[in-house]
Amino acid sequence: MKGLTGRWRIVEMGEWDRDAIDLIGPGFIEFAAKGTGEFGFIAVRGRLDCRWSKRNGRPFVEFTWEGDDEGDQVSGRGWAALTEDGGLTGHLFFHLGDDSGFRATPFETGTEVRH
Repeated sequence: MKGLTGRWRIVEMGEWDRDAIDLIGPGFIEFAAKGTGEFGFIAVRGRLDCRWSKRNGRPFVEFTWEGDDEGDQVSGRGWAALTEDGGLTGHLFFHLGDDSGFRATPFETGTEVRH
């Protein structure tokens, strides 16, 4: 959905500090127009299955995800919404585990680092 697609830099999480978020590389979440995406932070990598909508008139996405955490299979769900200032706010949930809110900003051109 326009406004949410692209790669976002995770700059803050409620449960982990910036050093943890960027343990393996810059923390990120990415949404593709075709309803997929991915994220990576700490040693967690996930693939997204997205459903687009609007909430309070702003672009919004809910998703399920599956991936790995240091080689262990993990899964969960989450959501993200475009904020008034052009940022992203959301929440990631691990199935039967941790959960954390997050805040993200668009990657600056030329600074994207792929996990």
